[in-house]
Amino acid sequence: FTPKDFSTMATTLFARNIARRSVMHLGQSKIAPIGAIRFSSYFTPAHEYCKVDSNVATCGITDFAQAALGDIVFVDLPEVGDEFEKGDSFGSVESVKAASDVYAPVSGTVVEINEILSDEPAMVNSSAESGAWFIKMEITNKGELDELMGPEAYKEHCEKESH
Repeated sequence: FTPKDFSTMATTLFARNIARRSVMHLGQSKIAPIGAIRFSSYFTPAHEYCKVDSNVATCGITDFAQAALGDIVFVDLPEVGDEFEKGDSFGSVESVKAASDVYAPVSGTVVEINEILSDEPAMVNSSAESGAWFIKMEITNKGELDELMGPEAYKEHCEKESH
């Protein structure tokens, strides 16, 4: 072996040791991984969802609901400042198959509406539970969230309805 060979071997062993320690440290990290969900998601039996961040619920219809409705052609939304009790109709969706009311999953005041849906209602078909949210509400009674389903319970609910 030449001195250069020893230097290369030492560098390789050092790099492997650093890599091994980094991987072990990642497993012990308390920081949430990149892409971790920071919202808590809740669902109604009528296929509305709300994703809660602090005291604001982003609400809309689920992917299951949009698939059942078919091609969405119109979305009717409330005004900012409107107040709703849990279970109140806050808007409607119309598809080539049917029209359906959309109900507030929790009580609150509308703080924002997704104005894009007025011009692009079909967006609900492609991104129902992300970019095609309907309203954002400031929640007035967080205790109502306990009455809604979590993701696993909602998945089971949809499976039962599919059969």
